[in-house]
Amino acid sequence: MRLQIIVLVFIFLFGPLQSAWSEASPPAGGDKALLLQQIAGDDPEVQAAVLKELAEGGDPAILPLLTALHEGSLYRWTTAEGVRVVLVEMIESPEGERKGVLVDPLTGQRVGEGDGTDEGFEMISVGSPEGRRWLSAALDRIKLSDPSPEVRRSAATKIGNGSDLSAIDTLTRVLAGESDRWAKHAMEEAIGQLQLSDPDPKVRSEAAMRLGEIHSQQGLPKLKALLSEAPAEADPAVRGAMQAAVTQIERYQAREQFLGTLFSGISLGSILLLMGLGLAITFGLMGVINMAHGEMMMVGAYTTFVLQEIFRTRFPAGYHDLYFIAALPLSFLVAAVVGWLLEKGVIRFLYGKPLETLLATWGISMILQQAARWYFGDLTSVNAPTWIRGGVQATVGLVLPYNRIFIILLSIAGLVGISLLLSRTRWGLKIRAVTQNRDMSACLGISTRRVDGWTFALGAGLAGLAGCALSLVGNVDPEMGKTYIVDSFMVVVVGGVGKLAGTVVSAMGLGMLNKILEPMIGGTGGAIYAKIFLLAAIILFLQRKPSGLFPAKGRAAESA
Repeated sequence: MRLQIIVLVFIFLFGPLQSAWSEASPPAGGDKALLLQQIAGDDPEVQAAVLKELAEGGDPAILPLLTALHEGSLYRWTTAEGVRVVLVEMIESPEGERKGVLVDPLTGQRVGEGDGTDEGFEMISVGSPEGRRWLSAALDRIKLSDPSPEVRRSAATKIGNGSDLSAIDTLTRVLAGESDRWAKHAMEEAIGQLQLSDPDPKVRSEAAMRLGEIHSQQGLPKLKALLSEAPAEADPAVRGAMQAAVTQIERYQAREQFLGTLFSGISLGSILLLMGLGLAITFGLMGVINMAHGEMMMVGAYTTFVLQEIFRTRFPAGYHDLYFIAALPLSFLVAAVVGWLLEKGVIRFLYGKPLETLLATWGISMILQQAARWYFGDLTSVNAPTWIRGGVQATVGLVLPYNRIFIILLSIAGLVGISLLLSRTRWGLKIRAVTQNRDMSACLGISTRRVDGWTFALGAGLAGLAGCALSLVGNVDPEMGKTYIVDSFMVVVVGGVGKLAGTVVSAMGLGMLNKILEPMIGGTGGAIYAKIFLLAAIILFLQRKPSGLFPAKGRAAESA
């Protein structure tokens, strides 16, 4: 009886420790193996203490373990040999079948197969709010050492938006070895944001001044909150430093916003330039008022959309982005063919009759719009290729999107190509000859009808190229051409009919003025009122300079 009592007392005292772990062999792997056992244990306090230790250590080698714990893919695996902790990874076989494999979280070695649903598996979870907080903190701090600068920046920003002052030591240590400019900036921001909650007024004051010096966009809301919301900053010296920092950051923001507006204006001007180049040829050189020029742009945009769908449905995933490479020349060619057919079928019978040309092309534009609406519907969209998504950070708070940079480069390439075509090629010489004196050109053996057809096709093709570029920044719909046709005519008229230099200056000027006026007018009707203001300004300008910024000179201009 006494022996039985002793046995029961022994079991009562040491029973909790006689869990499945006791059946396993002593932990291999030193301290990490011991930490692993404690994380997988049943005591929430021990688990939280271990996670706190891992957060303060910031060891990148432990990231797979913590990530699995956070995502719910960490399991206790009970076998005849004992219990071990494994994480489940889902992989796809060459035949396309998905299956789970069991991986040792410390060594990364595969130890079996399973997805955690079989008998003998038990998912490990964090048992306390404190443990979950330290798990999240540990993941963020370990990501400060991630190879990707973007991940490091994101982790620093997340830590800075929190209130854990113990993270300052980790941030300071990582900052000393950081080489990426913007990751370093994010870490300095995070340290400054956290130090604004430091008990020492001197530290808070220095943190505010530092945030102002680095123009911290993340720290501005916190500085404003400490100046106006409860509990507000009470120390007068610290409040002064915070107010100075807010002023410094807001001035910087205003300057960066202006630069961003200028960049948006250049981007819009680049689209107008591509449209205006085509119109400068058909309207400026040929004298044809082509109201269907906007629909040529629509044709180019729909060509891009169709190619995207073909690549998406007929090709493997790795080739989907190549649709845009194919769309660039094809949008030009398809729109050029449509323009060539339009010239051969309608325009050639209306040369010298501007009003009839205007009415005929206006009717054709409506036919093309309804045809597009009937076949494609009211709204479609093009997903930009992955290599053109995102942007480059030029300065603090100013990100230049890759798609708009691409549009600017494309318009420059189009301008250079047209300039070389007209000035350095035999075909360009024929275009200029027919434009200046059709009868004399015909006497010299130039086929003026052929030149007219190919020239009109060239102008339509440039509009199609503009449509391909525009699909990167907007929706594709049947009425997209109407949005830009008026602007395109304004570009050609203001710049000087048939003058490439005038088209460039006019397109960039109208694009930037438009983007500057929109925020100044403000409200939902800002864009509309900005266009009305521009139209009124252009009418007044043409009263003083009817020939535009760059008027044509010489006998041809005088006889016109």
